[in-house]
Amino acid sequence: MASFPKIKALFLLAIAMMLGASNAQLSATFYAKTCPNVSSIVRSVLQTARGNDVWIYPKLIRLHFHDCFVNGCDASLLLNGTNTEKTEAPNLSTDGYGVIDDVKTALEKACPRVVSCADILALAAQLSVSLSGGPTWTVPLGRRDSTAPHKEKIGNIPSGHESLATIKSLFTTFGFDSTDLVALSGVHTFGRAQCAAFTDRLYNFNNTGKPDPILNATYLTSLKSQCPQGGSPTSLINIDEQTPFNFDNKYFLNLQQRRGLLQTDQELFSTPGADTIALVNKFASSQSQFFSSFSAAMIKMGNLNPLTGTNGQIRLDCKKIN
Repeated sequence: MASFPKIKALFLLAIAMMLGASNAQLSATFYAKTCPNVSSIVRSVLQTARGNDVWIYPKLIRLHFHDCFVNGCDASLLLNGTNTEKTEAPNLSTDGYGVIDDVKTALEKACPRVVSCADILALAAQLSVSLSGGPTWTVPLGRRDSTAPHKEKIGNIPSGHESLATIKSLFTTFGFDSTDLVALSGVHTFGRAQCAAFTDRLYNFNNTGKPDPILNATYLTSLKSQCPQGGSPTSLINIDEQTPFNFDNKYFLNLQQRRGLLQTDQELFSTPGADTIALVNKFASSQSQFFSSFSAAMIKMGNLNPLTGTNGQIRLDCKKIN
């Protein structure tokens, strides 16, 4: 991952644009006349895809996160090529691109040259959450698509190994506060992670040659059996052991029990004196408060540096520039 001071310098100059006037150019009714059935079309394709891949919903929201955190929500992640964001380490394990293509095909048939790939990602993320039992929020629309990838900023995607201080500083750069950070981290209430994302916690935490002492001992034993030393780094493990397909608040209960899979997750609760501890406790005791804060944070994230007006383009194929 790139050095954090460098990351911060790259984005502080853009913060006014990312969180300022661009927000006002997005609207929940942007497609009311040009593609009034956009949401139902996306929903239909996603529900069909779920029949073929039970993990598709967490895969799709991950695409939205990884797109927005690099250079704003502009669908730059979706571009194919040998020198694109897809080819960089944080995105080698991403998936679900074929479903985004299926959504685009359906929308081009119903509303040719109207709906952007960036808006497809935002809608797919919202519907993936609500179809998994999570909250529903109104997605501001009107984003346009980038005409180039931005792999030079790929280091802005968290690796899962950062300290709380580092991850908080990164989120602050984007205009997120501690509530946003904890709420957005709750997306790990469903889906899976590769063994490579956390095996250091099992065998050599911070180069000590020992496991992370914070890990629940029973959970540690279970994880070691699923990710044995010298085993496949790409094996997939459920992030939430109990309800891996459901969008709920079990993630926060796991943190309270020291059963957070990723270091960045567990540090929200286990860092002494951190203001995030009270937020974890609040969301663990109230799913409705988690859902409300998550929805607000997702809208905020979706407003990061969108291309609007005549900027960018509406790609006809999400994988390539027109």
